[in-house]
Amino acid sequence: MSLVTTHVLDTAQGRPAAGIAVRFETAEGKPIADGRTDDDGRIRELGPDTLEPGVYRLVFDTGAYLGPDSFFPEVALTFRISDGTAHHHVPLLLSPFAYSTYRGS
Repeated sequence: MSLVTTHVLDTAQGRPAAGIAVRFETAEGKPIADGRTDDDGRIRELGPDTLEPGVYRLVFDTGAYLGPDSFFPEVALTFRISDGTAHHHVPLLLSPFAYSTYRGS
């Protein structure tokens, strides 16, 4: 299993957000992996099974999903990995004018 996974839920529509492109990168912007959410809004395989402890970022192309006039054309979630062998699930709850996140399981 990938060390980092994500799940995007469209809270305005009450359903998973399918087809959102996601980049996984270091805090400095060095690419690690990329993917696209499946029909359940998930990316189950995003990058390696282990990582060095440090700060990383998931960048979601929300503009392509929400449309050309979207308030948030991109959402970048920056987080710290302390244990480079523990699974990190980083969900995104998305609506046209707000988003939230948390450390999932």
